Amino acid sequence: MKWKTMNLRTRLYLISAFILLVGLSSSIWIYLTAENASESVLGYEIAGGNAYLVTPENSKKYVHDVELIGGKAAVLADEFNRWFVGLWHGKSLAFTVACIAIFISLGFFFVARTSPSGLEADARDQNNRAGSK
Repeated sequence: MKWKTMNLRTRLYLISAFILLVGLSSSIWIYLTAENASESVLGYEIAGGNAYLVTPENSKKYVHDVELIGGKAAVLADEFNRWFVGLWHGKSLAFTVACIAIFISLGFFFVARTSPSGLEADARDQNNRAGSK
């Protein structure tokens, strides 16, 4: 099937599938090759039989100092900023890429699903094909 002879709906379905395939395969590759190594670890805290990393940003002294300087809003803004920056590193980047790919693919799929099948471009393509016989 040639690209020029396909109607718009079929093109959008193929684009949706391509975005989903590339996005999910990229996220799997990122997940398998990424590491979650923290460079600034102060130590480990053991709670309930599990060991948790203690970074300077998660220490009580750091949170207390940020709260003294900027109040509760500064603490919330700092936590949001660290969460958002964390989305683009390590294994969480794989989940971010997968979610973005799924969202964009669903957008193309929705547009393809709701688009009418007989658009002017499709009729023009059919006229060109009929006239070339």
